[in-house]
Amino acid sequence: MSYELTLHAKVALAEREILLEWMERTLAAPELCLPDPDDATVERRYRRIPEHGGRVLRVAVNITVEPERVLSVFFDRKMKGRL
Repeated sequence: MSYELTLHAKVALAEREILLEWMERTLAAPELCLPDPDDATVERRYRRIPEHGGRVLRVAVNITVEPERVLSVFFDRKMKGRL
């Protein structure tokens, strides 16, 4: 799997202490994919992370470029209990 990280995504991973492995797992095998309601080029990928209390990781990806570009990564509180 090939991807690029934006500067924002790199900073988010470090500041939020999100492991690269968790992000890659979410990119490769999401439990849920949704289009971004404001940008047709962006897909939101979600996956529960058991090692982090089952919280839901959201990875926003620009799917129109090759390799895919990761725009943002964070634990989405709104998805708690929805996956």
